[in-house]
Amino acid sequence: VQLVESGGGSVQPGGSLRLSCAASGYTYSSICMAWFRQAPGKEREAVAALHTDGTTYYADSVKGSLTISKVNAVNDNSKGTLYLQMNILKADDTALYFCAWGPTSAMPAIQARGIMSPLWFAAWGQGTQVTVS
Repeated sequence: VQLVESGGGSVQPGGSLRLSCAASGYTYSSICMAWFRQAPGKEREAVAALHTDGTTYYADSVKGSLTISKVNAVNDNSKGTLYLQMNILKADDTALYFCAWGPTSAMPAIQARGIMSPLWFAAWGQGTQVTVS
């Protein structure tokens, strides 16, 4: 699985950004994809997840300001693009944002425990930097 993020940048507080993650190379028709972020000196933090069946998860800290979505490639189930629309950005949103790919079982685990662990995801992108100042 290959994941390539883009769309990061610098924005003023209150601004918006849309992150993209081009995903390819997976063969499963049912998967779970997610966004994590990591600020300097802090641990990687869950942001949002989206299952193939449309189920979503948002961390409490971002509910209402972020929207996760995905568009599949036409006639090619092994490719797609994951998006993260971020609105009303704050300085606390400054971080390196990572795209992650996981098996279908990741979403039931998220729902059962109410958290999203990076351990449940098998592939990662290199990250895209978001700076709010």
